[in-house]
Amino acid sequence: MAVIKYLFAVDKKPQRGLIAAEWAMMGYLLLTLLYMLFTWTKLPAPEPMLWGRVRIVITTAALWGVYRMAPCRFTMFCRVALQLALLSWWYPDTYELNRILPNLDHRFAALEQSLFGFQPALVFSQLCSHPVFSELMYLGYASYFPLIATVVVYYFFQRYQEFQRMAFVILASFFLFYVVFIALPVSGPQFYYLAVGLDNISQGIFPDLGDYFMTHNEMMHMPGYDDGLFYYFIIIAHVAGERPTAAFPSSHVGLTFVLLLLAWRTRCRSLFYVVLTFFLLMCLSTVYIRAHYAIDVFAGIVFGLVFYLLLLHLPIGENKIF
Repeated sequence: MAVIKYLFAVDKKPQRGLIAAEWAMMGYLLLTLLYMLFTWTKLPAPEPMLWGRVRIVITTAALWGVYRMAPCRFTMFCRVALQLALLSWWYPDTYELNRILPNLDHRFAALEQSLFGFQPALVFSQLCSHPVFSELMYLGYASYFPLIATVVVYYFFQRYQEFQRMAFVILASFFLFYVVFIALPVSGPQFYYLAVGLDNISQGIFPDLGDYFMTHNEMMHMPGYDDGLFYYFIIIAHVAGERPTAAFPSSHVGLTFVLLLLAWRTRCRSLFYVVLTFFLLMCLSTVYIRAHYAIDVFAGIVFGLVFYLLLLHLPIGENKIF
């Protein structure tokens, strides 16, 4: 009963317009729509992308209407949950927008080679192939969305006054990463290594593929213990929505670092240490499964920190810009 009473407690000062997280989505939508208009003839299938955006606006407006009729915590949570759920649509959309640009993997693989003298994404899983270690890596990678849900739910129940701010930081960070992904079309080792061949990679040969990923999205077999439960989960997720996009910087690492900083802000030690554990696993697992180059991990931390500091202090809320 206490939970139900909490969920349906009426907001004392209902938000009249869009919340900050929804404004972040609308800003990204308008930015990418403008990009689409300038590149319309080059895009392989612009019409579905356009209608997808229309449906998102309609759904967002519909939930806003529901909240206006019943301005309680539950309907506010639904508004935030919708925008988080829509990230699964926005992610592959970055591939549709960036595949018209020349691929840059050869430059990032070459930088990786110059820094380390080898390709960590190629060597890591070969050196650490034990089934237990492999499953631990895939567990770390699979923790991404459960971690987001954990932090969101914690703020909703324990720090509701900061709930909208937290949602804005997470959603806006995602969209800022997506802007970078569109501008820097890097597919990552799991796509690039397959396209150029492991023999070339092992010899330090990184050919320029140009617009190869305009028409190819084949992904190499994932390394590690392929009979593992978490390995299976990641395979399902990748088959459903993985595309040759979003390698630099690693948004998995960057957003998990944002979650770590948000957990630190709560001063809840148990939440912080849980997120910290999976953040460390995430940093390793993204390279282990060949989703990212090692430099993507370091860049993800830097970008995540910058986005967090920038977004945390933007004026949002009542009598502010949102």
